[in-house]
Amino acid sequence: MRACPTANLTICPVADGGDGLLDVAASALDGQIKYESVTGPLGGKVDAAYALTTDGTAIIEMALASGIALLDPADLDPFQASSFGTGELVVAAMNAGAKRIIIGLGGSATNDGGIGFAAALGYRFLAANGDVLPATPSRLAELETIDTSLVDPRLADMAIECASDVTNPLCGDEGASAVFGPQKGADAGMVQQLDAGLERLSQTVARDLSIAAAETPGAGAAGGLGFGVVAFAGGTVRSGIDLVIELVGLEKALVGSDLCITGEGRIDDQTQFGKAPAGVARLAKAQGVPCIALAGSIGSDLGALPDEGLTASFALADGPMTLEQSMAQTEYLLARAAEQSVRLYLASGPR
Repeated sequence: MRACPTANLTICPVADGGDGLLDVAASALDGQIKYESVTGPLGGKVDAAYALTTDGTAIIEMALASGIALLDPADLDPFQASSFGTGELVVAAMNAGAKRIIIGLGGSATNDGGIGFAAALGYRFLAANGDVLPATPSRLAELETIDTSLVDPRLADMAIECASDVTNPLCGDEGASAVFGPQKGADAGMVQQLDAGLERLSQTVARDLSIAAAETPGAGAAGGLGFGVVAFAGGTVRSGIDLVIELVGLEKALVGSDLCITGEGRIDDQTQFGKAPAGVARLAKAQGVPCIALAGSIGSDLGALPDEGLTASFALADGPMTLEQSMAQTEYLLARAAEQSVRLYLASGPR
């Protein structure tokens, strides 16, 4: 490092449950990347990766099987999109010997409450006349009963955790449909229909499975997959950054450190709600280590971040530039900002 050539650096990649979780967790746990052909969000086949460690932990990014990035914006259809492929990855992981499964929730194209995921595991969703409903939200309003007779028995012994960077419930004004539905192609009328379908699902799950999970923090993540994992697989939803911090051993890495540098595409008042830099800053504060965040851009309001451990934050751009110009120079700008941050830290006096 130019600012301090004698510094001992510890690199500890983190993620908050969204993009990058697979690579970060696989690296931290020495996982083997495996590929599986699964059903994409609108039915076509996609090749999705997951990781399996020697201790039997599987790491899955639901976005790689059921993600919005897999679709052209013109093809978005929240009534037809399904999380079935994510369930297929879980089955593949169990077939490969997984004993624990971590699912990153984020970047989904779906709003199905996890019924696609559940259908891949053997659940059947039935209408009043006994018809098996499709594993999409399109006919959730017709849901009458949930058939568990064909559910994969291995789920009973499987520990499944979801990593989420949001705490939204399944339904209502802060639920999956209202908050995330529009970015998946839903207009106001569709949001109401989707929310009604998820409400019907939660009521049926409560009656047939004796599980009330709609208000679980994170139930609304990934189009309601958080709810689906709790309801249909006995799983839990956790703060993604807290889970990843445990996996990568960040707490141990911070012991004895003088300075922590973290980063994000944008730091603003939303960062405090489950995003990676907030989790890193809180842990650094608990260890008495100052924490600096480097970001592509900095919002005008950082909320409670300064009080929660973020000592300072700096934008990468060193002058007027477009987003494209900034992204083309990311490596240079990041190195320059890190150097200046360390120089400022060193100038503040001996520790």
